[in-house]
Amino acid sequence: MELLLENALVLTCDAARSVRPGATVAIAGGRIAAIGEAETLRAAHPEAERVDLSGKAILPGLINSHTHTLLMVLRGTVEDMSGDAIYGYMSPISFAMTAQERAAMAELGCLEAIRSGTTTLVDPFRHVTDYADAMIGSGLRLYLSESAADALTLEIRHGRYVYDRAWGETFLARAEDLIARYHGAADGRVKVQVAAHAPDNCSPWMLGELSALAARHGLRRTVHLSQSPIERDQVRAAHDATSAEYLDRHGWLADDVVAAHWTFCTPDDIALLARRGVHFAHCAASSSRRGPHPARADLAIDAGVNIVLGTDNMSEDMFAAMAIGAIVQRGTRGRSVDPASQALLDGATRNGAAALGELADLGTVEVGKCADLAIIDLSHPALCPAINLVSNIVHYGTPEMVDSVLVGGRFVMRGRRVLTMDQGAVVRRAQAATEAAWARLLAAGDLAAPPSTVPGFGAGAGRG
Repeated sequence: MELLLENALVLTCDAARSVRPGATVAIAGGRIAAIGEAETLRAAHPEAERVDLSGKAILPGLINSHTHTLLMVLRGTVEDMSGDAIYGYMSPISFAMTAQERAAMAELGCLEAIRSGTTTLVDPFRHVTDYADAMIGSGLRLYLSESAADALTLEIRHGRYVYDRAWGETFLARAEDLIARYHGAADGRVKVQVAAHAPDNCSPWMLGELSALAARHGLRRTVHLSQSPIERDQVRAAHDATSAEYLDRHGWLADDVVAAHWTFCTPDDIALLARRGVHFAHCAASSSRRGPHPARADLAIDAGVNIVLGTDNMSEDMFAAMAIGAIVQRGTRGRSVDPASQALLDGATRNGAAALGELADLGTVEVGKCADLAIIDLSHPALCPAINLVSNIVHYGTPEMVDSVLVGGRFVMRGRRVLTMDQGAVVRRAQAATEAAWARLLAAGDLAAPPSTVPGFGAGAGRG
């Protein structure tokens, strides 16, 4: 299918950060064939469908470099609860869910991602083969991984770190299965990575097994890094090291690794990570729900680290990731305008592509690249008045201004209507799955129920 996207303002995010007003983008074979004047491209592509984008802008489809779509199941609960959310709620509910419930929550995450102008999700989590097909059906570009650990994850909330090789082998088997079934699926739209969940729940043996798996299949790696006080204290007690030092000892700091959070990294850690070429997935919106995220983004920026943006938990809104990312990153310098707005947009586009090793194909609007594009409505009030469009997008952007989204040259949303999913059905399934999963989780009786406006929430374990 050929398309001519005509008369748009194009934010290319190319090396020069070029802005091209009144441009037409020609798409053929899923890629950008040309960018130029409408009349010239009409002559070159006489059979192409013409789409008038007057009053609209084209930008690269946003790349969410770190998210967990299944954790939409916790939206509106743990944000207002004290205690450790990671091992207290995120891990337990991920095991409590059925395969059908996991698929329902993954669909909801993909739906919100599309409506937020995202074209690529990087999603490391558990039991991924249960919901990979549901995500693929959304039409998004996906980088999936089974987030592995050999500590008995459900024991950690009770204050016990118990490492068990048989437990770890189950994750390795699921990772191998995911690779075999899904790496390169959907005509290459789906790829698989190798994920270590975190330094505190991965022994040296597990880190070595995962690196060997990645090397065997030629895959990139991802890990959570210094994300919680529990992790920091466990790694220090078990290995007499920071999380970054521990990963470095076992070959997990390199330029094929994206590490998320960096919350408790020391200045020396950041210098080490920069030397090794590790990419920093900053999830400022998610990490700031209990106060501004304290990661030293200023040191990472000054050291030349490639910073990418993610939403992490309970949201797929990359506009919030950019806006809060700007506040948090600038806040590490005091009251500042550094980094500039373009740097945050880069973090959601070209930097994310670089972290995936895909900058030749993704992350910018340039000839030859995949036609993964977001089209925004310049008449939306959040974008008016328009003096500096990039600044408006970063500081005031909202999913409501996204008009259309293309992945590989195909519309997955057009005119605000998602074409690949039934929004009403997705929302209904997600609500039912959430209530059933929480009921099952709370039936064990050792977790506090969140405040709820849903009558009888948490009752009736096993419903749905």
